[in-house]
Amino acid sequence: MDRKNTSSQTQEDSLTGRTREEAIERLYDVALDPTRYETLLDVWETAIAPLREGADFSAPRLLDDATISSHFERAGAFLDRLDQSSTQTQLSAVLAHFDKVAAFLFDADHKVAAVNPAARALLGLEVGAELGSMLVNPDDIDSILTTSHALLKGHGENAAVLRLRSRGKGHFIVVRLQVRQVRSGERYVLAASSEVSCPAGFSDILKRAFDLTTAEADVVQSLVECCSVKDIAEQRGRSIDTVRAQIRSILSKTETRSQVELVRLALSLMDMSNLTIKADPGPRLLSRGYASLTERPFKTLVTPDGRRLDYLVLGAADGVPLLFLPLDYGLVRWPASAEAEATRRGIRIIVPVRAGYGMSDMIAKAQDYDTLATQDTLQILDAEAVTRCPVISLGSDSFYAMKLATHDPHRISAIIATAGILPMTRREQYERMEKWHRFILAGAKYTPHLLPFMVKAGFYLARKIGKRGFIHAVYGNCPADVETFENPEVFEAMVTGSETALTEDFSAHEAFSRMVLGEQKSDWTPMVNALSGRLPVVFFNGTHDPQVPVASLDEFRQDHDWIDYRVYDDSGQLIFFRHWQDVLDEAEKHLAR
Repeated sequence: MDRKNTSSQTQEDSLTGRTREEAIERLYDVALDPTRYETLLDVWETAIAPLREGADFSAPRLLDDATISSHFERAGAFLDRLDQSSTQTQLSAVLAHFDKVAAFLFDADHKVAAVNPAARALLGLEVGAELGSMLVNPDDIDSILTTSHALLKGHGENAAVLRLRSRGKGHFIVVRLQVRQVRSGERYVLAASSEVSCPAGFSDILKRAFDLTTAEADVVQSLVECCSVKDIAEQRGRSIDTVRAQIRSILSKTETRSQVELVRLALSLMDMSNLTIKADPGPRLLSRGYASLTERPFKTLVTPDGRRLDYLVLGAADGVPLLFLPLDYGLVRWPASAEAEATRRGIRIIVPVRAGYGMSDMIAKAQDYDTLATQDTLQILDAEAVTRCPVISLGSDSFYAMKLATHDPHRISAIIATAGILPMTRREQYERMEKWHRFILAGAKYTPHLLPFMVKAGFYLARKIGKRGFIHAVYGNCPADVETFENPEVFEAMVTGSETALTEDFSAHEAFSRMVLGEQKSDWTPMVNALSGRLPVVFFNGTHDPQVPVASLDEFRQDHDWIDYRVYDDSGQLIFFRHWQDVLDEAEKHLAR
């Protein structure tokens, strides 16, 4: 009788019973209002918990419910209406950094996919137009088509430079073509030209800055736009001598000695004016804090498959290398005191910005994310001429640290994993997690096809309630982590660093999902065991970690007793930001000085 009642209760509480309608209702609530995310966590836990009760953990029971999947797809469509990272937005973000020169994107069918104001005005292009409508000589159009076809097919180099002749003004234009891939996987050709367009109001800025007349300011703009003295005279209905006299007056007022120097000055002034009027629409080209952090530029590479790949260098620019893996939150900055200490010790911290984060192009859906992420990191180390270095990882990035050490064992001198994880081999390890972590990680293991919605909704929640509100929600039952986060230097580092993952106009939810799936889709115990005796592996863990509580950490120590564990009673998952001095001391022992 008791067994029958228990079975009936399990059936009643599962997705085939009374919880089903409530779960679906909460699902649509979240799709329409991400702030209701936590109500879905509670209902979903009741619905999915029975799946984790299988005796064979190595082959867990997976939810295979076509109806539930269809509801998730439909809810995802609602959620997409909130998405400010559509393909068109991504394309516009690519062009946002070309604020003076004419730039545009076109696809394999030679249709213009995005165009900036300068290209619209100077080249006569509009979104959806055929490339043949570009205001250059017809023969030059053929050159663009032939070259872009070769670039998209991957024949030869990733970029090409062409010299074209303007159909309107008759002068030469230099155009650089390069393949760009957006996060959704589509490939486009980015064309940036030497045609320069002055921003609205620039004439007034010139007049105020140098006391120029209106006519003189117009002449400067024409010079910036590559017009000859003859062109300017014809456009303005003046003699060549008059224009030359105006140019002499302008050179005197601006204290420049040549037209080249004058144009350079004008372009610099355009940069200054753009800084005051242009808001950055997405992930930044600079990592810029707001209090103590030093501004750092992102460095950029092009991968063999044509993707943009960014990374940061913190600490001493010419120092001894140290690789830092920043977790799926994209925490690419250290507290200001930690970065300053690394500089003092002569340590160069190399921080990859993984595919789909920041300005790094996303990996196509058909490609293996983890494999290419490893290859990307090694390419960054090659670019920085690193032959050997230790790696510090945050949280679940211990998985990627071990993949690196397995793939290139001579490159990695040690792994220092802060709040590190190891393969989850017991059902109880999921049960012990705080609900936010369990919702995502158990979802990746038992309902992987539903994970993208769960992650996307979480990102939208963070955008809506702010990063402070989100951290307090996720770590609310871990006072040590909340206290660490509220340290002003830590707060600045985490908020600034995580701009690679989330801004008002950008969300790295797809890349986040693929990273989480990578560590959960299989048992990577053999990879961990293979590192035993090959290199030092040190784990820094806190007893208040919401993902790896003490009981789970004890099981890690039992299963992998060769790892050096350092356990702190005052810390949680954000242990690196609380005890970075100890972590840096350990890493320094393994630097290739």
